[in-house]
Formats: sequence, structure tokens, C-alpha cells
Amino acid sequence: MAASVSAPTLGRQSVSVGRRIKRLGWTLLGFAITAFMLFPMYWIVNLSFMHQTDILQYPPPFVPANPTLDGYQEAISTIGEYVMSSFIYGAGTVFVTMIIATPAAYALATVRARIGSILLFVLILAQMAPGFVVANSLYAAFSSLGWLNSYQAVILADSTIAVPFAIIIMRAFMIGIPRELAEAAVVDGAGPWRIFRSIYLPLSRTALITGALFSFLFGWGDFLFALVLNSDPNHTPITVGIYRFIGAYSVEWPAVMATAVIAMIPAAVLLAVAQRYVAAGITAGAVKE
Repeated sequence: MAASVSAPTLGRQSVSVGRRIKRLGWTLLGFAITAFMLFPMYWIVNLSFMHQTDILQYPPPFVPANPTLDGYQEAISTIGEYVMSSFIYGAGTVFVTMIIATPAAYALATVRARIGSILLFVLILAQMAPGFVVANSLYAAFSSLGWLNSYQAVILADSTIAVPFAIIIMRAFMIGIPRELAEAAVVDGAGPWRIFRSIYLPLSRTALITGALFSFLFGWGDFLFALVLNSDPNHTPITVGIYRFIGAYSVEWPAVMATAVIAMIPAAVLLAVAQRYVAAGITAGAVKE
């Protein structure tokens, strides 16, 4: 009788142990993938604290033997204008993107006709266009307008990537807002603009923050458009500054890596502060539409 009672118990215990082992295996796999993806970032930070002689060793030490801030001192003394230009590009991209994408997302979320799905498909196709092709086309257009080597050229170019992405994110969020709210506002005499301003904008705060954040990151981290459309050293962003710094001072690796670390700080801080908004904004509309 004891054996017949303990057999199911042993079976449940073996299943529980098997699940724990499987869960542990997936956890270790997740840690390994995360470490693999973060290793380049660690290596950049590691080299930024090294002396030039340590970096030239083969292989370089995994941990700096004699950490130094010389690379950061040299980087800070040379990248002031680069950081300001990157900030202008990021802020300008946010402004242009939100002005265009917010009403466009509202229109696509409220229009249930087939044209809405077609426009959404076109936006997805726009995201797939190779950046080099877009950069060449914009170079020809801005050259005829006399906008090369200007802030607005790079900002508008960055917005061509940020606007479709922001529309898709915000439209997915707005489409989940109950239509009864808009219908009740119409009964009270509100028009489309009042509904957009008083209902959809306040309720879409999470999606708006997500769209604005990624728009800033598109502008801040842009390299291709800033390199192709701008040759003015006074309008050079930090990404192109790193590239040109390597070309002119190819042996100053501590300064180069320190500059890369400084370029990553704003993006890391913004993502850390707005993490919950980003997670909610990106997953909006993923379950149903």
C-alpha cells in the first residue's frame, strides 16, 4: 500500500526536478546570450581606462592593470561641439517627428477603412528602405535646395526613419483606446481636433514618450545621414566625430573609446529613466487590434 501511494509522489517530484533543470538551463542560456551581446560594450569601457601601451599588447588585458582617465580627459577637451551638434540633431528630430507622427497616428487609428491598412503597409515598407539609398536621394534633393551642411538637412533625413516608426508605435496604442470615449465626446459637441487634443493625447502619453525617445535616439546616434549630408566641422555629431578622430589619430585608442563611452551615456540614461514607458509603448497592440 505504501509503495502504491509513494509512486505518484515520486513521479511528481521527478517532473518538478525536470522542470527546475529545464528552467535553470534556459536561465543560463539567457545569461550567456546577454553576456555575449554586452561584451562589445564592456570592451569599449575596458579600453577607455587603459594606457596606449596596454592596448597595443596582444592580446590586450581583460582588466586594466593600471587604470587611467587620460583618455577621458582628452576626449572631453575635444568633443564639446560634437555633443552639442548631436543634441541639436536629436531634439530637432523629436520635434519634427512628433509634429508629423502624432496626428498621422491618430488618423490611422480612427479611420477603419481599408485605406488605413494600405497606408500602414506603406509605412512598414518605408522602414525597409536601405539607408544608403535614402541618403543618396536626399543628398540630391537637399543639394538643389542649398541645404547641404545644415542642421535642417540632417534633422529631416533622420525624421524619415523616425516618423514611420513613431506612427506605427502610436497608432498601435491609440487603436486600443475605447471608441465610446470619442462617441461620447461627439454627443457633447466635440469635433475631431477636440477629441484628439483632450482624449487621445492624454491617454497616449506612454506611446508619445516612447516615440519621442526613439526619435531622439535616431537623431543622436545617426551616422550615415550626418556623414553624407554634412561636411561642416561645426555641425559634426559625436558619431561622425569618432569616425574622423580615428582617421586623424588612429593610435589614440583610449581617447577614441572614451568618446564612444560618452556617446553612449545619454542613450543609456534615457532608456533607464523611461524603461517602463518604452516597454508599454512597444508592446501596445501586440495582443489584439
